[in-house]
Amino acid sequence: MSPPEFAEKMVDAGQTKALMSTRDTLIRSYMAGAILGLAAAFAVTITVQTGNALLGAVLFPVGFCMLYLLGFDLLTGVFTLVPLSWLAKRPGVTFGAMMRNWGLVFVGNFAGAITTAVMIAITLTYGFSVDPNEVGQQLGTIGESRTVGYAEYGAAGMLTLFVRAVMCNWMVSTGVVGAMMSKSVSGKVLCMWMPVMVFFYMGFEHSIVNMFLFPAGLMMGGDFDFTDYLIWNEIPTVIGNLVGGLTFVGGMIYATHFRTAPQRTPKNAAAPDERASVDA
Repeated sequence: MSPPEFAEKMVDAGQTKALMSTRDTLIRSYMAGAILGLAAAFAVTITVQTGNALLGAVLFPVGFCMLYLLGFDLLTGVFTLVPLSWLAKRPGVTFGAMMRNWGLVFVGNFAGAITTAVMIAITLTYGFSVDPNEVGQQLGTIGESRTVGYAEYGAAGMLTLFVRAVMCNWMVSTGVVGAMMSKSVSGKVLCMWMPVMVFFYMGFEHSIVNMFLFPAGLMMGGDFDFTDYLIWNEIPTVIGNLVGGLTFVGGMIYATHFRTAPQRTPKNAAAPDERASVDA
């Protein structure tokens, strides 16, 4: 599939998501949040048990690929796709429709991620009857380091958090868009796997992964609170994810492949009428 073709496909996908029913939007976003949370727990478990963070990052994308192939929706994806259909003035895609979609997907993702966090916490503590094992302790540590850890640096910490969120959705949305280029399952998986692996190993901030990690960390006894999570992670991460996906992926592809500028005419090229007379 050529770049202009998948650019058109991106705009079509954004329109479909913006006009989707409330029920379907919530179901699909709920399942996306739940599956991605499970993938995050899987990656943390691998890292703790093997001591190899790279191996955890290599295997984390299995969850992302599953939810994409099943047609579920992440906030990071709709941040990139839905605005393009609004910019293209697709029928029914108003600013209000776009905000409605983002709000519903956020709620669904959060509910799904929280569900997985509770289930993982139960499995790691035998129903909260024993202290967390090594994996549970690591979840608590992650929550501390990526909330109060940023807060220790003040404005510099907030800037670092925001930039990591921007770079995260630069990679994740590249995976979403890349998957549109292939018609085979194996091709889609390969296109998604590489950039998602990069974001996870580099420690970039993904708003939906964090919807699992931080509530789970709180349940595992992490030394931070829910306000720390919102102010020093989730809210800046959501904004950064929006900027990264829309600016570096959706906006760039839209500008150059969907709204392609006219080609330049060589200075010494003959005008069409002149070429016709010469040929005659």
